Amino acid sequence: MSAKETSMFFKAIILLKRREDMSAQDFAAWWLGQHAALARQLPGLRGLRFNLVTADGEGAIDGVSELWFDSQEAFDAAYDTKHGRAVAADSMAHVSRRERLFVDEHTLVDTGV
Repeated sequence: MSAKETSMFFKAIILLKRREDMSAQDFAAWWLGQHAALARQLPGLRGLRFNLVTADGEGAIDGVSELWFDSQEAFDAAYDTKHGRAVAADSMAHVSRRERLFVDEHTLVDTGV
């Protein structure tokens, strides 16, 4: 994919800040375990990547998720299902802040990794 091409999928990036009463280790265990198992089952999901922030846990963000769907409509439809609402509820029960960003992805270097 050249620098001028965009991904053929719709991409959402979600920024998460853990609850104040959760340690960074507890957040990581929940997010990469229980929550990841739920998120993997979202209807129409084409790709999923969780990025755990490796700082000491005192930063503004603890995790960044990337989700790919065929379209924003497919994203909205996935979260409008019973399972999608359960995924969102699980997230909101464990975070103090969640910010969704809908982006156009531009790949500048693709090493195939």
